[in-house]
Amino acid sequence: MFRRTFLLSLPALAACTVAPQGLSLAPNSTLILTRHADRQDNLDLLSAKGRERARALVAATKDLRVTRIHAPGIDRNLETAAPLARALDLPVERIPQEQPTAALVQSAQGRSVIWIGNKGNLTRIWEDLRLSGPAPLDYGDLAILRADANGTVTIERRRYGPI
Repeated sequence: MFRRTFLLSLPALAACTVAPQGLSLAPNSTLILTRHADRQDNLDLLSAKGRERARALVAATKDLRVTRIHAPGIDRNLETAAPLARALDLPVERIPQEQPTAALVQSAQGRSVIWIGNKGNLTRIWEDLRLSGPAPLDYGDLAILRADANGTVTIERRRYGPI
């Protein structure tokens, strides 16, 4: 009888499926998470309601002292970020959408930064940071993650834009 033996490298397989370890906000940091504004017929463009919501993001974050704006290089995300970038005279810094958590945690060290993302990467960030409750996946959801001087994270939720 002929028998084949297969060797499986478990550490290599595990490395492909394990979430990033040790990701947390540094003390005195704020990470603001929101989804891009409303799309037009599942296109990559914002609808009129989405453009109105993007403008409303400026007022919704006015008290948060945003110092950096991040988004993936997707048109609807960049279009959502544009009014805030103009109001704050800041560039929109692009981060690849696949695994943004580590870059956002680093960017937020001692600052207040915003990520204008998509359902998938917002869920990923939420899971990577081991946060409770639902991720901010609906249009107009705003989650403000604040790490105090001890690194304890609190979550404030807001809504913005048209109903």
